[in-house]
Amino acid sequence: MDALPKENTVTDTDSTKPTNVTVNLDFPFVRGDETIDKVAVRRPRAGELRGLNIADLVQMNVTATTTLLPRITSPRLTAQEVADLDPADFTQLGMEVMDFLLPKAAKQEASQQA
Repeated sequence: MDALPKENTVTDTDSTKPTNVTVNLDFPFVRGDETIDKVAVRRPRAGELRGLNIADLVQMNVTATTTLLPRITSPRLTAQEVADLDPADFTQLGMEVMDFLLPKAAKQEASQQA
């Protein structure tokens, strides 16, 4: 199994933006002899967004999110594993993707409206 990065690992110059977030699955699944109960989601780089519409990812479009997650998860999930996730776990992972993609201004605006 790939080692999970530390939760909220920061590797660039902006210390307020995490590059990795670990999601604890509500419904773990088995891969071979291993139970997957945590998945680290990494901030995608531009090349990993190829063929995808960012607006679809921000809206948590299932097809777009299912395409992206195998590119940015550790352990690396397969497309079939993503498709088989419980909706609650899929939503948690999708929300982390959405959070990575939203600009700071949009996040600030949303927090001021809450």
